[in-house]
Amino acid sequence: MREEWVKKRENDEVRTQMYYARAGIITQEMEYVAKVEKLKPELIRSEVARGRMIIPANVNHKQLKPMAIGIAASCKINSNIGSSALASDAAGEVEKVEVSEKYGADTIMDLSTGGDLDMIRKEVIKNANVPIGTVPMYQILHDIDNKIEDLTIEKMLEVIERQAKQGVSYFTIHAGFLLEFMPHIAKRKMGIVSRGGSLMAAWMMHYHRENPFYTAYDEILDICRKYDVALSLGDSLRPGCLYDASDSAQLGELKVLGELTLKAWEKDVQVMIEGPGHVPLNQVERNMKLEQEYCHEAPFYILGPLVTDIAAGYDHISSAIGAAVGGWYGASMLCYVTPKEHLGLPNAKDVREGIIAYKIAAHAADIARGRKDAMKVDDEMSDARYAFDWNKQFELCLDPERAKEYHDETLPQDVFKDAEFCSMCGPKFCSYKITQDIVEKHSLETVN
Repeated sequence: MREEWVKKRENDEVRTQMYYARAGIITQEMEYVAKVEKLKPELIRSEVARGRMIIPANVNHKQLKPMAIGIAASCKINSNIGSSALASDAAGEVEKVEVSEKYGADTIMDLSTGGDLDMIRKEVIKNANVPIGTVPMYQILHDIDNKIEDLTIEKMLEVIERQAKQGVSYFTIHAGFLLEFMPHIAKRKMGIVSRGGSLMAAWMMHYHRENPFYTAYDEILDICRKYDVALSLGDSLRPGCLYDASDSAQLGELKVLGELTLKAWEKDVQVMIEGPGHVPLNQVERNMKLEQEYCHEAPFYILGPLVTDIAAGYDHISSAIGAAVGGWYGASMLCYVTPKEHLGLPNAKDVREGIIAYKIAAHAADIARGRKDAMKVDDEMSDARYAFDWNKQFELCLDPERAKEYHDETLPQDVFKDAEFCSMCGPKFCSYKITQDIVEKHSLETVN
């Protein structure tokens, strides 16, 4: 069905979702999103038109199921996958795609840096029903044999268009990191922790020239407009530790991203803003509000933020805490962190752990924001628990397989079906059962 709509637009010079929204046209993608989000199509159109919502949907990703990122929609999560120079296997990345979609990722970023990047990306897009994002800088560097000094604007634009033709729905580009910010980095404890940001810094210092993604921004926008690729304006100077949070480098770049947002909107290119990595819990709300102010309410896409620096091996938990608070205060999409963060390349098991942690964070944020029907499933779970309906509980939870594994460890399959207790309390100390017995014997409403 989506292919038919795309064919109708093939001869249009401009064919982005924002273009149609501003023209007062509700696209098929907007209709689909409205049904999924249980919102009116006109609300979706108006939010896309003003730039407060994006629908990343490259016209060349034919089997894509459209989704929306924006404050009016439910809080979304992204799953990062990708090969490295030490481990590059297309089949392994496809497995991560399958795991990501199975456990509820709303978008997937292919951050591959090793192997046949074009082939890996082709397989990832072919096997994905959700939007795929990339950081083109990784392939640019890969294609020039890791010699950053060989980067040219021509090569940069060629890679960006090549990926757009493949069906990538959003690009992270590090265009807001300007040469004038270099002195701020010296004041930091951890300098630049963004891979794309560090590469831009190396290029700028080598040539003592302005960031090429900034100087060629108009040409990048033209490519994005042609294929309806959204921009995820990267936070090159995001803090990599609590000490560096909310400093002049981070906030200076954020203001530039706001300027770039307006330029993108002039060409009807959809934009979201990437956010901080490590931020103390008491600074999360301020960071969310500053982005809304500086970037004109464009959707905020945050990595974590991690609220402590000492949770190695458990950074999916540390970051999910910050992500839930960030979503509560206005972030539209949360970029998951796996237990392997800072330690190694995640495998499919790590992807599952990261996704579930972030599904919890996103759901908690939706409840906190009072989204319609957000707590409905929680109420259903409460009813199932009180009724000892184990199968219903497994059906409603975010990871049914894990819940069954834990339950079945202590209660055999033939017992749990009718058991009015779990192994925590046993048959004689179950508070639910005790309460139910009291209610059956006494009318609690009449007790003074």
